[in-house]
Amino acid sequence: MVAYRFPSSLEGFRVHLVGAKGTGMAALAEILAAKGAVLSGSDVAEVFYTDAILARIGLDLKLGFDAGNLPEALDLVVHSAAYARDRNPELLEASRRGIGILNYPEALGALSLRADASAIAGVHGKTTTTAMAGSIIAALDLPATVLAGSAVASFGGRSTSIHGDHFFVAETCEYRRHFLAFHPGRIVLTSVESDHQDFFPTYESIRDAFVDFALLLPPKGELIYCADDPGAREVVALVSGKRQDLVLTPYGFDAKGDWRILDYAAEDGKALFRLEGFAQAFPLRVPGRHLALDATAALALAASLYRSLNPGADLVRAMGRAAQALETFSGSKRRAEILGEAGGVLFMDDYGHHPTAIRETIRGIRDFWPSRRLVVDFMSHTASRTRALFDEFATCLDGADLAILHRIYPSAREAPDPEMTGRGLFQAVLESRKARGAGAQTLYFDDILEGRSEIRALLRPGDLFLTMGAGDNWRLGAALLEDLSAPQKDKP
Repeated sequence: MVAYRFPSSLEGFRVHLVGAKGTGMAALAEILAAKGAVLSGSDVAEVFYTDAILARIGLDLKLGFDAGNLPEALDLVVHSAAYARDRNPELLEASRRGIGILNYPEALGALSLRADASAIAGVHGKTTTTAMAGSIIAALDLPATVLAGSAVASFGGRSTSIHGDHFFVAETCEYRRHFLAFHPGRIVLTSVESDHQDFFPTYESIRDAFVDFALLLPPKGELIYCADDPGAREVVALVSGKRQDLVLTPYGFDAKGDWRILDYAAEDGKALFRLEGFAQAFPLRVPGRHLALDATAALALAASLYRSLNPGADLVRAMGRAAQALETFSGSKRRAEILGEAGGVLFMDDYGHHPTAIRETIRGIRDFWPSRRLVVDFMSHTASRTRALFDEFATCLDGADLAILHRIYPSAREAPDPEMTGRGLFQAVLESRKARGAGAQTLYFDDILEGRSEIRALLRPGDLFLTMGAGDNWRLGAALLEDLSAPQKDKP
């Protein structure tokens, strides 16, 4: 299949986006609008944070899906991967009219053909790495467009940072091998392990997808990889056996070379780490050793882009500016996001839904705020992932002082599994926590808000309340923050 190519100029190019409110789709709309495209789109009526973004760029948004939503004059239709071409009425109409149709990964791939493109990939860490890279790239004044998979504070609350079009840096997704539509000159590989079991039934199947992606690199393309991650190392070993021409750049505590992390220290809401190749320390305001890894990956990528424009340049000054960008980096939406503080309780929300990410996030928060009692509310996402990683899920909450679980958040992409339930996972977590003396501090509420009053009564000043998962339990944290923020009536 020949990759789609956008015209050399997008000025006046007419694009309709089906599912325009999705984070990636809205980011794509921002980039197309910045290049002069004329945009229309459609989505459900529910309000998302992206509604404001789409309104700001002037996208003509229709609520609901109908063949009549397609403008009469149209050059291209782009749709979220959540919508099928043989069922969505707008996609059926576009096909009937002979209008070109791309899904989101294909459109992202088409954009990657227009620039010196870098992909950030991995089971964990890709969103934060992309957000950090975008912040550093902006600090270095590099002519780049960066697209992340979440809203980023340093991007002005958007998912894109647009400062030119020589470079294109994008978060890419492994699910259903979507990233194979991208055309990378560089790849940052953060981690590889079993996930998305509905599509990758074995570890080897997901590992091989990353191998195939790395093999898309051009001659002398660069593969920046986490030397601490066994899966990433295995992918690099397999790729190296087939391609000796690639530039391999390891980073991490176990790496060799400039990007080896020498040390990491965290306390009282701040952290510092140092690298082999630089005398200065790099500060962070976000918690966890795993975020020092993400920051190092972002630094390595930014340095590669900087050197490509400035061959032989001394990186010392550039890394000083990069360190300042990291020091002010405050994260992205649903990635160790601080929601607020009320009643002495700090509320955070995190998208982590894989046992490895959960365990590392809890560990990082404990290092960052050692004096706070940690209350973790977790909602598992998809029965297939819960079943495949059940033993890991049973132990990943051991580091919490108080753990709260709920029903499994379902996915439209898989059939229900009545034998795999949230209560069953709770029993396994309870047994694991009992073994370390924390069983009494393990609760279950099937519905997200069912335990709102009981949990509120358990919270005390100095606590950190963390919602985790890819479901909708973030609503509980928001509700409790609202409760504790409300004026308290005087007792008689």
